[in-house]
Amino acid sequence: MKTEDIHLKYLAINQNDLLWGLAVNSVGTQAIAPGAHYPPTGHPARYLFTEQKGRVLHEYQLLYITEGQGWFNSASLPRRVRLSRGSIFLLFPGEWHTYAPDPETGWQEYWIGFNGAVIDSWTEKGFFTRENPVVQIGLRNDIVHLYNEAIQVAGDQKSGFQQRLLGVVTHLLGLAVFYGREEAFSEVNEQINRAKIIIDSDFRTIRPEELADRLCMGYSNFRKVFKEYTGFSPARYILEVRMTHVKEVLTNSMQPIKQIAYDMGFDNYDYFFTAFRRMTGMTPGAYRDMTQGKKL
Repeated sequence: MKTEDIHLKYLAINQNDLLWGLAVNSVGTQAIAPGAHYPPTGHPARYLFTEQKGRVLHEYQLLYITEGQGWFNSASLPRRVRLSRGSIFLLFPGEWHTYAPDPETGWQEYWIGFNGAVIDSWTEKGFFTRENPVVQIGLRNDIVHLYNEAIQVAGDQKSGFQQRLLGVVTHLLGLAVFYGREEAFSEVNEQINRAKIIIDSDFRTIRPEELADRLCMGYSNFRKVFKEYTGFSPARYILEVRMTHVKEVLTNSMQPIKQIAYDMGFDNYDYFFTAFRRMTGMTPGAYRDMTQGKKL
């Protein structure tokens, strides 16, 4: 790596760009050689900082490390967090932070900076938090490709380039979440996928406790892991799968509704009726009429 291997672009954002909900104001990549000064010169004053003093930005930045290792710290963290190849981390506007590569290794970093109501909303909803800004996603060629695409688009600045960059940023954030969860659940991926296959096959009769037994897992641990992975408890996931099949049959047949409920594993029709209306906002009969194009 050579310290002079720097490609960066700083962009002006107009009000029309912000109306889209997200706009990019900086993007780039730089290779920092072992022992080199960090950060290197060539950046506007508002982006420069020292390891000791850190800085506060007025934008979000998503950074990705593909070579070397280092550390990161911010006002929301109790201590430094180690960074290595495959680390991706989010900087938040208005929050003090500092980071740097280890002098022995240097690093290759990519970054993209942005602002807008969309990312503000995602942060407010807790999808991205100051307390957990660093995610290990591994080395991903599609992530690097997106950063390089953003650098190229920002360099060309053709009409509508900000809207194309908006797509790149949302794609990057989505992949960061996806790959982060994939890495975090790498040890249980196979078991959860087995559970989902069993449910798809035996959704009419399978019970959560039986599912855990078939996977040789204690139920409380299985329920915790399954919910963290899928966002549903095992019982709710089974119910969702059953209801999906119910809706397919309601849409494509005139089979009696009570018979459909029974065939899909619901022994209690009143429970089925109440659950269906709660999940869809309409009765099974109204759902059938709507999906079959009948006048409501």
